[in-house]
Amino acid sequence: MNIVREALAGTQESSDLMVKIAPAHGELEIVIHSEVIKQFGEQIRRVVTETLRAMNVRQGLIIIEDKGALDCAIRARLQSALMRAADEQTLCLSLIHICWEALK
Repeated sequence: MNIVREALAGTQESSDLMVKIAPAHGELEIVIHSEVIKQFGEQIRRVVTETLRAMNVRQGLIIIEDKGALDCAIRARLQSALMRAADEQTLCLSLIHICWEALK
């Protein structure tokens, strides 16, 4: 997936998160800020990494501002932000992939 614009998804309310995405050529950088980083930092990073891998994201700046969100919220917010940040051609292919994965 090609990230071509900045995008946001989520809120900074309790039990939610804010995902910020920006283009970055040649690298994938993941920054995680969380109130529960000591307890759940590894799990948050795992969910983010798996979601990025599933959506074929190889470059960009991903910033996660977590307020105690569940895994399903992290996935959903990250997917939403990625779709907003992607170019149209990549977006169509990613949507097909997500739908196919849901049917498996």
